[in-house]
Amino acid sequence: MIIQDVINHLEDFAPLSYAEDFDNVGLLVGNKNEKLTGILVTLDTLEEVVDEAIAENCNLIVSFHPIIFKGLKKITGKTYVERVVLKAIKHDIAIYAIHTALDNSFQGVNDAICNQLELINKQILIPQVQTIKKLTTFVPKNEAEQLRTALFKAGAGSIGNYSDCSFNVEGIGTFKGNELSSPTKGKKGSIHKEEETQISVTYAKHLEAKILKTLFKTHSYEEVAYEITTLENKNQHIGMGMIGELKESMDEIAFFNYLKTKMNTTHVRHSTLLSKPVKKIAVLGGSGSFAIEAAKSYGAQVFITADLKYHDFFTAENDIILADIGHFESEQFTKKILVAYLTKKITNFAVVLSKTHTNPVKYF
Repeated sequence: MIIQDVINHLEDFAPLSYAEDFDNVGLLVGNKNEKLTGILVTLDTLEEVVDEAIAENCNLIVSFHPIIFKGLKKITGKTYVERVVLKAIKHDIAIYAIHTALDNSFQGVNDAICNQLELINKQILIPQVQTIKKLTTFVPKNEAEQLRTALFKAGAGSIGNYSDCSFNVEGIGTFKGNELSSPTKGKKGSIHKEEETQISVTYAKHLEAKILKTLFKTHSYEEVAYEITTLENKNQHIGMGMIGELKESMDEIAFFNYLKTKMNTTHVRHSTLLSKPVKKIAVLGGSGSFAIEAAKSYGAQVFITADLKYHDFFTAENDIILADIGHFESEQFTKKILVAYLTKKITNFAVVLSKTHTNPVKYF
């Protein structure tokens, strides 16, 4: 197994095409074609984490946060980022960052928070736009079933809880090949009429290359006629944050004690308590001030996130309780998700959960 094989598994789980534009995800350091010796999973890649990878004989570090975020103009070892990169290169250790690709995954960062709080009826808080596409193509009527089946197998035609979804219209297609053509139907230089089926299927945008490869491989025509449209439909499974419900309503104080216990923290910064029972909870791991209005619009009584600034708390406006549990605390279960997933997919290599505590914030 090589490092690229692990990357393929990771990108099946959290495709990089759903990462935010500002982010720096993917293989940041190392050669994707190196033979794999082991995988170390961490929240942050620090020097101590690289040392841990060396000790565990792991030549791939899978990190939630990217160690390289902005461009590096020099690598002299002056900063912790430069020292990590130097040490990783010196010891032939690759570093892969998944960050907002996993933030936007339905089974990612925010799902982990919901599961920790035992929330039910989960859904995406801010669905990512333009992630659903539609393919329309035209195929000889007697080949339609074969093409539909191949497209479904490639991942097309899945809508929410339904699969093998398509729309089909029968009609007559016409074409005339020139002297350079090699038509599979009719003769070049003559207009040909063919009974055809128009097939339309939707698909997730990260599958586009696979869908088109399947289309061209399966279709019998020399020139395949097709159209691709980007849809504005909301994607139920891709996006930032989540909202769910407690199984039973709780008193505010009881909920905050529950929150601290479940999220392993002794401190929660919060806005004014409203003396109302809470049941509907919105969550967004990491810096989530941009999602306050979305949480309000869903009628959440509490929004759990991190990195709220002083003035952010005013925006609660007695409509919602904002709870800042800390950046590390909101993402602490992320590496366990990755370890569990990779352990199922890769059984013949060690997948090691990093023991290094990377939270830079300390409390008195």
